This record gives sequence, C-alpha cells and structure tokens, in this order.
Amino acid sequence: MFDKILIANRGEIACRVIRTARRMGVATVAVHSDADAGALHVAMADEAVHIGPSPVAESYLVADRIIAAAIETGAQAIHPGYGFLSENPGFVEQIEAAGLVFIGPSARAIRAMGLKDAAKRLMEKAGVPVVPGYHGEGQEIVILASKAREIGYPVLIKARAGGGGKGMRRVDHADDFAEALAAARREAKAAFGDDRVLVEKYVEKPRHIEVQVFGDNHGNVVHLYERDCSAQRRHQKVIEEAPAPGMTQEMRAAMTEAAVTAAKAIGYSGAGTIEFIVDASDGLRPDRFWFMEMNTRLQVEHPVTEMVTGIDLVEWQLRVAAGEKLPARQEDIGLDGHAFEARLYAEDAARGFLPAIGTLHHLRFPREAAAGAAIRIETGVREGDAISPFYDPMIAKLVTHAHTREAALAALSEALARTEIAGSVVNTRFLAALAADPDFAAGNVDTGMISRRQEALTAPAAPTVGHVAAAALAAADVAADPKAADPWTALAGYAHFQPVARQVALTHEGEEIRARLAVAANGNVRIDTQGATAWLPLSGGRFATARWPGHVTVFAGAASHTFAVHDPFADAEAAAAGGDALRAPMPGLVKLTRAAAGDTVAKGQALLVLEAMKMEHTIAAPHDGEIEEIVPEGTQVTDGTVLVRFREQAT
Repeated sequence: MFDKILIANRGEIACRVIRTARRMGVATVAVHSDADAGALHVAMADEAVHIGPSPVAESYLVADRIIAAAIETGAQAIHPGYGFLSENPGFVEQIEAAGLVFIGPSARAIRAMGLKDAAKRLMEKAGVPVVPGYHGEGQEIVILASKAREIGYPVLIKARAGGGGKGMRRVDHADDFAEALAAARREAKAAFGDDRVLVEKYVEKPRHIEVQVFGDNHGNVVHLYERDCSAQRRHQKVIEEAPAPGMTQEMRAAMTEAAVTAAKAIGYSGAGTIEFIVDASDGLRPDRFWFMEMNTRLQVEHPVTEMVTGIDLVEWQLRVAAGEKLPARQEDIGLDGHAFEARLYAEDAARGFLPAIGTLHHLRFPREAAAGAAIRIETGVREGDAISPFYDPMIAKLVTHAHTREAALAALSEALARTEIAGSVVNTRFLAALAADPDFAAGNVDTGMISRRQEALTAPAAPTVGHVAAAALAAADVAADPKAADPWTALAGYAHFQPVARQVALTHEGEEIRARLAVAANGNVRIDTQGATAWLPLSGGRFATARWPGHVTVFAGAASHTFAVHDPFADAEAAAAGGDALRAPMPGLVKLTRAAAGDTVAKGQALLVLEAMKMEHTIAAPHDGEIEEIVPEGTQVTDGTVLVRFREQAT
C-alpha cells in the first residue's frame, strides 16, 4: 500500500478521498488554487501545495504543476477525483512517465471510452447494445444534418468528449439544427477543448440507469449493481438512488452482464460506470436498454452504491492501484436496502437553475437521520466559506439509507427540511419538492420529468405573516445581549407606562415591509406588520433564523425566506445605475455578443451569451429599444453587472 498520495482535485471529492486514506493510514497531499487557499480539503490534508491562480485552466488543469507537487512532497500516487483531469489519458501517461502511479484505469482504457463515438463502435463489436445514431468522424454540418434526418427527429447532439450535460442539445426540428450545433460545439470546446460531436436518436421516455463496475490488474471485473440517475435538469443529475426502482431480476441480469462485458472488452481496472439509456415506456425490459457511455472514474453519486453494498469504493481504488486483487468476488457482493443522494447546489431553481455565488454565513446539516435510517453528508465547505464563480457550485450531497425505498426517501425529505443554508441562493426547496412529487415517490420517473414540471417544482413559496414576524424579530436583535436577565434590559431605550417598541424595515423580493415590535410584560413580542399581528416568544418561536450581513433568513422546513434589512445609510447605493439597464443574472463570462451599440433590437432578441459554470445562457432583450452600451466579449462579470444599457426614449 502507498505511504502517501496526492489528490489532484478539490471540494467534496478531495475531502472524501482524504477520509478513506486517513483511515487506511495513508498520508495525503492537497493541491489548491488561489481561491482555495483556505478550503476545507486543504485544511484536512497532511500537506498542501499551491498550484496556481483561481481559473481551472491555470491551476487544476495544469498537469505539470500537479505532478511536480507530487514529486516534491514524496507522494507515490495521484488520485484524480472526478472532473478536471480524471479522464485525461495524457495526464495518466505523464504520471507514469514520472515514475508515479495513477489511481484509476490505464490511459488505453480511458482513450477507448473517452470519445463517445469510438466507444459506441467498440461496444457494438463487443455485443453491447448501443442507441441508434451517428458516431462517425465526419463533422461537416451537411453530414451531421443529413444523419439527423436519417435518424429522425427529435435527435440529441452530444459532445463526443466529456460529460456532465455540457455540449448537449436536443433538436426537435431540422430548422433548429444549425444553431443548436453551433451552441453545442462552443460549449464543448470551452469545457473539454474538443468541439466534435455525435448525433443520436432522442428516446422519448428515457430513464438513465448506470451500473457500477470495478476491475483489477489481474483480469477480474465485478459489478456493484445499478443506480438510477433519471432525475435530471439540463442533463445534470439531481437526485440519484440505488437500486433502480422497478428493477426486475431479468433486467438486472442483462444490464450487469452487459456492463461487465463492456469493462472486460477494454481490460478495465479501477472504478468505472457504464451508463445506459432505457426506454421506460413499457416498464423495464431487457431488450429496451442501450449503452450510452462509460465514465472511467469514480462517479459523484458513488455514495449510494457504498450505502447499499457496504463497500468503500475509494479503498478499493487504492488497493487495486497498489497492485492488489479485488477484495471481493461477485458472489460476495450483496445488496442491502435503498439509498438516495440529493445534490445541494448554490443555484436559483426559480430562475432556470442559474448558478449563484455568495458566502455561506450560516450552514447547518442534520446530525442524525430519521429513526431506522442512516445519513451521510458529503461536503467540501464549512460555514464562512465562499461559493466562487470559478468552480462547480455544489455545497454538499445529502445521502440517506434505509431498508426500504419509502423509508430512505422519507429520511431524505426530513434531512432536507433540517438543512439550513444562508448567504447564497440554494436549491433545497426544489429538492424537497421533487422528493415529494407523487410520481417520483412512486419510482415513476424519466429524464424529462423535471423539465415537464419545472414550473411547479421550482415555484417560490411566499413568506407567511409568521415568517415575516420571525424575520423582524431577528432583525431587531431584541435579545442580542446574552447578559440580559429580562426583556426590558434586552431592549435598548426607555419607555414609561407602555411597552418598549422598536421599528424594523425589511425588503423581500423588492417589496418593502415595515414592522413594529413591542415586548409585553410576559416576555412575548408583539409584531405588527402588513396589517396583521403575530406573537412570538423572545427566543424567536418555532422558526429557525440566521442573521447575516444586511440580511435575515427564516427557515421553514426545506424552504427559506431571505429578507434584506433596511440600512438608512445605504439608500444612495441602493439606487440603480441611471438609465434603462439589463443586468447579469449571475456571475460569468460574456462568451458572445450578438448586438452592438446603436442597434435597434426587439423584445426577446438574443443580445449576448453568458457562460457560467461551463454552461451557456442566452441573454435576451427584455423589451424593444436602442442599445446605448453593451459589454464586450471576454468580459468577466458578477451578479448584477450592467450588461446592456438602453438609450432613454423621448417622451
């Protein structure tokens, strides 16, 4: 076994690897960019090495610096995590050339599965079923459009390199093909450095079911059952589970056999995932699944497999990379109960899942699971850490396990309701709404379910009078003095023959709210606001709250309501910039501008393309008008930056 390994990654996966390595007595080296100098994975590791500026292209994607850090610290092997360089065969070869061990598959295996088109041709030869499509080398638009017509619309354009939903576009009509292709290519180029694509038939009611496989360097390959990852938005997974609901023994046998066959066809070693697209229009049938792609690394959702099998996949990775045989035979790997994983992101679900940034001023996870269940929190952040625009905005993964699917899902819902995050917009309420959806609860899910029900699943909840009252009480700081023995002392000021009162001004979603608070003789607080009255104990009552700079957040189960606390000294700064302006809805890079100063544009016309978290978002004109100013291409903007200023119209 290795004495020391370097982890070529960041965030929760780096922390995850460190925990297992520490348990095994293996020392760890973290690498970090400027933005991650104070990150959790840096604090957890035995050593840490700075590898460059915050952008990934200048730090986490610079193989030479990572390998140099490993040599400098005496690490014997490098664990890639997932993302970044984890599926880069050139990185593997550089590591081996330096006399180090890559904790993962061979460069040859990664290359075999790294390009989706070549991988599918290989799988066809191995007898693994593949989805109908074009996987050839010709990339001219004439060829691709012609193949799309042959396949039949709708089709799916997919980047042949990478994953995570990047470089993917569904096309329903031939007239839209050219524009969708251009967008997919730009996104693929930005994310993977390769703009080549393939075109496949779009399955109308698809489920995404994947099989965890594991091989060693002695010719052994096993599977660790399947995961269902059908709950997706923008082709990115939201809630995953193991095993797949509705799975039959016949279907499982066919899928796992195909997965093991695929892994053996390339002499696979280490952890890998064979992803299948399943036509669920007539239940799960062994003749209705097709190979989609192989991820030659550990998956984000691997914890659900660990929960139902009791196997530490990272430990297996280290043992196999060190030359050991697989720790278990296929017949020794059991399946116990059911597990869910929900991905907590800093994102605004109500605004099309736009990524968000911010400081996590308040961060609380449930310490215990519901009765009869187990819970696991996977995170790479702590309270006080910032979600930056440079990296994926994941905050944590909530993982629950119980004997039945119903109990595991109930435990997940309870865990979401007890999670408190303030300082950034988060998707907790959306996840809870999805978990409570009747079809999802019944296991009747496909990859298009979220998009079909997005409005209902993401509709924001309006705060009640009780929520407003709790926010006003927290904003007033009436019980801020821990030395105070009674509410009279706690309240500033003096009153004679009447309750001591205080005025508080809040803002919620642009609406100004004024509240009057008065402490009664019994210690309760009367709060008058919006024409209604609420009584709360001085402690705040049944709603948990978080006070953070300029704001108060009230937690109501999985939902939360954030109020800006009025600052009379900041009125001047609160005024918007003069003129009619279109502001950035999120931090990102202006990738493309489609208009110029002086242009007259119509409502809905595309003005520019903003890239955030490696995804493209088209910004359209909110109304007719003439452009006075527009930000140039290549500009890095923050949330609220003026992108376009319109010329004032004469009245």
